[in-house]
Amino acid sequence: MIKIYNSLTREKEELKPLRPGEISMYVCGPTVYNYIHIGNARSTVAFDTVRRYLEYRGYQVKYVSNFTDVDDKIINRAHEEGLTTDEVADKYIQAFYQDTDALNVMRATANPRVVENMADIIAFVADLIDKGYAYATNGDVYFRARQFKGYGKLSDQNLDDLREGASQRLASDDQAVKEDSVDFALWKAAKPGEVSWDSPWGIGRPGWHIECSVMATKYLGDTIDIHAGGHDLIFPHHENEIAQSEAKTGQTFANYWMHNGFVTMGDDGEKMSKSLGNFVLAHDLIAEIDPQVIRYFLATAHYRSPLKFSQQNIQDAKNNLEKLNNAYKNANYRLPTAVQALDQDDHELAKIASHEAAFVAAMDDDINTPNGMTVIFQLIRDMNVYSEQDQVSQAVLQAYLDSFSQLTGVFGLIFTSEADLLEDDIQALIDDRQAARQNKDFARADQIRDQLKAQGIELDDTPQGTRWKRVDQ
Repeated sequence: MIKIYNSLTREKEELKPLRPGEISMYVCGPTVYNYIHIGNARSTVAFDTVRRYLEYRGYQVKYVSNFTDVDDKIINRAHEEGLTTDEVADKYIQAFYQDTDALNVMRATANPRVVENMADIIAFVADLIDKGYAYATNGDVYFRARQFKGYGKLSDQNLDDLREGASQRLASDDQAVKEDSVDFALWKAAKPGEVSWDSPWGIGRPGWHIECSVMATKYLGDTIDIHAGGHDLIFPHHENEIAQSEAKTGQTFANYWMHNGFVTMGDDGEKMSKSLGNFVLAHDLIAEIDPQVIRYFLATAHYRSPLKFSQQNIQDAKNNLEKLNNAYKNANYRLPTAVQALDQDDHELAKIASHEAAFVAAMDDDINTPNGMTVIFQLIRDMNVYSEQDQVSQAVLQAYLDSFSQLTGVFGLIFTSEADLLEDDIQALIDDRQAARQNKDFARADQIRDQLKAQGIELDDTPQGTRWKRVDQ
């Protein structure tokens, strides 16, 4: 039984999909005016891992994540780079795919863009006006937050407190056009030179919040199973999504709300943010570090916990990934010399099944990835011990390897056996060295070892034979 923490109810709840065997999931995507930073990547990887686990458990997941391609930041970037807003959006959407592909993030079922759904956005806003939840003024359209009785339920905030805070922040011009300081924009009148669209209220463009309501309901239905995003989106973005969506449809917008924790920087745990200027671009990090190390770092932390970005934590991820990789290679190395079956196979297969059950128990508890990874390390401990035995069973080794690949696959990790990496010339040298040793020509054997070392190949002579690995030079 899968339980997830629902930000709306602030407790863990059993996952009960709207349709048996299917999950509809909407994840707020990036505003495409720059490369994503590692905090953005954390959200993308975290919910990709959630998706992978749901699929591992047998669900068919319809996964939608938007691109915000109409925004002040995009307009500003277009002016800076001498491009159109469409060109800026296209550039950074491709960059997003490049970075997330490197991190082995599965492509979404759909990645809708605001500009492709403008007619639906305008119709959605018009419907809210017709229902009395929104009003037009001077070319803008605002949502009457107080009209929606449940406003504040996700962020657990009181409307009167919000009104007082908003009154202190708003300029007098904004105060004049709004009926209430807590009302929020659904449509904005265009400023000179801005990208804009015709609407019943004049030329303008949509507010930020409306796009996700429109695209989530358009692609997944009036009620969806899971809506997810960063913790910083709870208010106002997700709170406003709930209000405008449920005001329009009269239905529950999302049954479960999931929010990932921040990536923090420094000893004081400051949130990573472009606005604070303390961010690390995923694009730059991927160029410096094996993307699988970054994936491990992001995917193995519990999605709701803060995650400290530090060189030590990256190094720890690299070391742990290497342990997994070595275990996988060791088991693959023994496969060619394994016998078909042994009398003790049932005992070992039962161990594997026990690890898989423990993995499910850990991950069913709000996608507890740290505990899930602990189980994987217990699996490779047993796999390593078994691989070192004098005689091993092909059936058991393959079962270990299959289980290893399935469980690490939930984390989006990919492992390749030595056999897949071995070039013909390197294998020929290893074979020549083995023959030289058998002929007691140790000078030749040492010469070959040195030659391989010069190519970045390190040899390890074990009772089961010579193993090799690539090393950094």
